[in-house]
Amino acid sequence: MSLILALLLDAALGEPRWLWDRVPHPAVLIGRAIGWADQRFNTGPARQAKGTALALALICGGLSLGAVISALGTLPEIIVAAVLLAQRSLADHVRAVADALRVSTASGRLAVARIVGRDTGQMSDPAIARAAIESAAENLSDGVIAPAFWFLVGGLPGMLAYKAINTADSMVGYRTPRHEAFGWASARTDDLLNLIPARLTALLLAFAAGHWPDWQAVRADARLHRSPNAGWPEAAMARALGVALSGPRSYDGKVQPLPWVNADGRRAATPGDIDRATTMIWRAWALMLLLSTLLALL
Repeated sequence: MSLILALLLDAALGEPRWLWDRVPHPAVLIGRAIGWADQRFNTGPARQAKGTALALALICGGLSLGAVISALGTLPEIIVAAVLLAQRSLADHVRAVADALRVSTASGRLAVARIVGRDTGQMSDPAIARAAIESAAENLSDGVIAPAFWFLVGGLPGMLAYKAINTADSMVGYRTPRHEAFGWASARTDDLLNLIPARLTALLLAFAAGHWPDWQAVRADARLHRSPNAGWPEAAMARALGVALSGPRSYDGKVQPLPWVNADGRRAATPGDIDRATTMIWRAWALMLLLSTLLALL
């Protein structure tokens, strides 16, 4: 029931700027701690061991803090859980890309740059739309379904431990000379923690589209993705909308020849497709809410 109320609270209020302009968001605090650890310990020898210690510290810290907050009562637990969910803010940011793209290509590029990490300066309108749709699918998994899943498994401690590792992966889990060793444990742990939620997200998106998924096709497309998990919700979204996603894109001025997901789908994605993706993530959210309600009634 705590999760049900947290999902509803997040959907209703999202990320109130009046609050986060005055106090730091919990994710920001987690990020500051990880950034400090990166600067302090990601030097010299034994970087992989130091990074492993960081991952363990984040898990233990998340579990401990979650237990303390839960002990304070149900209301603090619900409020913190709602803060750690990101459904409303995700839907708002994705919808904003569609609205901006209808104004101009330049506006669309500025809007999509807020939610993706790739180069956006030379994006075409279809590339902008595809990037927004991919972000909707991937962040539905990372920002909504996975935190909710780990709340169901381990309460607020499980959710906080997941968010800490997921934040670490987004900050240090890169295969770069600086972070390949130090971020290895965070990246591999994040892969493990998202193993079930990513596939659950794909299933929810398929049901949201109103049909049983062609699971073999979704699995085949998911394997094309550079991430062992992110390809699942992206492949399900691509097939639900009938569009091709992923494909070549530019990072730091270099074009990466990534394969297409649902290669036979339309590549000329439109603002209307972004709107449909936004509807899809709300339907998937509703199905997660329904699933949580059924579990509460057992």
